[in-house]
Amino acid sequence: MKHFFLRQPSSSPATHRGLSTALLVISSVFASHAQPVTPAATLLRPAAVFDGQDRHEGWAVLVENNKISAVGPAAQVTAPAGTRTLELPGLTLLPGLIEGHSHLLLHPYNETSWNDQVLLESQALRVARATAHAQRTLLAGFTTARDLGTEGAGYADVGLKQAIDQGIIPGPRLLVATRALVATGSYGPKLSVDEDVPQGAQEADGVDGIIRAVREQMGKGADLIKVYADYRWGADGSTQTTFSQDELNLIVQTARSAGRGVVAHASTPEGMRRAILAGVETIEHGDGGTPEIFELMKKRGMALCPTVAAGDATAQYKGWRKGTDPVPARIQQKHVSMAAAVKAGVPFAMGGDVGVFTHGDNAREMELLVRDYGFTPLLVLRQATSGNARIFHLADRGRLAPGLLADLVAVAGDPTQDVAALRQIRLVMKGGVLYRQP
Repeated sequence: MKHFFLRQPSSSPATHRGLSTALLVISSVFASHAQPVTPAATLLRPAAVFDGQDRHEGWAVLVENNKISAVGPAAQVTAPAGTRTLELPGLTLLPGLIEGHSHLLLHPYNETSWNDQVLLESQALRVARATAHAQRTLLAGFTTARDLGTEGAGYADVGLKQAIDQGIIPGPRLLVATRALVATGSYGPKLSVDEDVPQGAQEADGVDGIIRAVREQMGKGADLIKVYADYRWGADGSTQTTFSQDELNLIVQTARSAGRGVVAHASTPEGMRRAILAGVETIEHGDGGTPEIFELMKKRGMALCPTVAAGDATAQYKGWRKGTDPVPARIQQKHVSMAAAVKAGVPFAMGGDVGVFTHGDNAREMELLVRDYGFTPLLVLRQATSGNARIFHLADRGRLAPGLLADLVAVAGDPTQDVAALRQIRLVMKGGVLYRQP
């Protein structure tokens, strides 16, 4: 298996100002192994093509520069002179997968607790790890990712996005939420009441504070705003609502006026209800959602990103021996809420909250949706490609059609029938550049 990385020269030293020393050091390592692999045209001839909706045997895809120029039955796709042909027997070619909920600046909690990552790890260390996480994500077939909060690492996700876009390091195309928004006192880490410690998100309250925080994050490079509509801050550690309805409305209005959407961490019925009424674009988690709440989501056309893999992973970190021990109450509740969401016909975004578990293991969410929650492989594949592209307003990707970005993945077998095929990544192309090929 060959891996390729492309480094493009920066236009000026100032372009990279603000990136940590760790990121620059790692960049030089990638650059020393760089090989340009961007011919003017490439014809890919797999056994079958999944176009974002259906699988077609005997199709081919022609890529010119960074775009798809033709898709269809192989006999009808004409390649210009000098085109390189890649024969991909036994493989299914599909759009690059889209990760809906990730945290590149986190690593699994069974390695280091969330508190310790936020309080004890330097930003340089976290950025260094994140560059490796970005590479693993891309090589796992995920060419786009929403990164929903740096969890105490400030605006480091903006620098990562810039480094990827400039060809300094390999990674997916990023949509970044930067610091995320929390109501004062509602987030963490929490130590003694006598100590004020750095928080994992930006605290904001009231009209002036909220407007300032939203505008600050957008000004620093946020593609979207993430808000915590509820969190574990009850007197007994229970999850309670955070922002008022008026505050959530203001967050959405302020972001929307500048062309940004808002996503909401919400797991209680009331937190979800307030976020839905405010007009957020997706609900993240939704563990305690009720039939009434999901009916409201369906009415508003709002998508749920269920992150089942995160709950599964954290339960196992706490000692649950899956397949042997009784199913924990939290997982049981997740099954109940997911069934209610499916019954209501809520649209699903595919995203696993990766960072809670290992980067590069992104397919874990799709596998669990199939094996534990009754989704079909075809359904989750559509969610991770054309579905996420539609929900996230990414009209230039998620499908295989002329004029769209040449973000392509090839896997062994038929992923529309067997979700495990998504573990068999044989080719990764992003923008016409090959990062992995047989």
